[in-house]
Amino acid sequence: MSDGDDVCLIRGDQGRALRALLDRIADKWTLLVIATLHDRRLRFTELQRRIPGVSQRMLSRTLAHLTRDDLVTRTSYPEVPPRVEYELTPTARTLLPHAVALADWSRHHIPDAE
Repeated sequence: MSDGDDVCLIRGDQGRALRALLDRIADKWTLLVIATLHDRRLRFTELQRRIPGVSQRMLSRTLAHLTRDDLVTRTSYPEVPPRVEYELTPTARTLLPHAVALADWSRHHIPDAE
């Protein structure tokens, strides 16, 4: 074994950036929200309807985090009743192919995952 064999392949700035990304997206709902908004702008109730099992509280929290991290844009319209729509930012759209690749990998290698 050479000296470099026991070193992590992802380290330094690259490792810090990866940890920061995983802190933002590696939870139960974030990638599902991003994937659901992939090509459309949706209202909260429609988004919740398209993501089975997500509670109103968790969807609100996830959208707040995604908005804070500039991955989702929240647009509020001055109407009665109020209308709010969510859509991906250009930055989040660059994440989509990688999210799809992870989903494909998991489908092939974790067949019993629900």
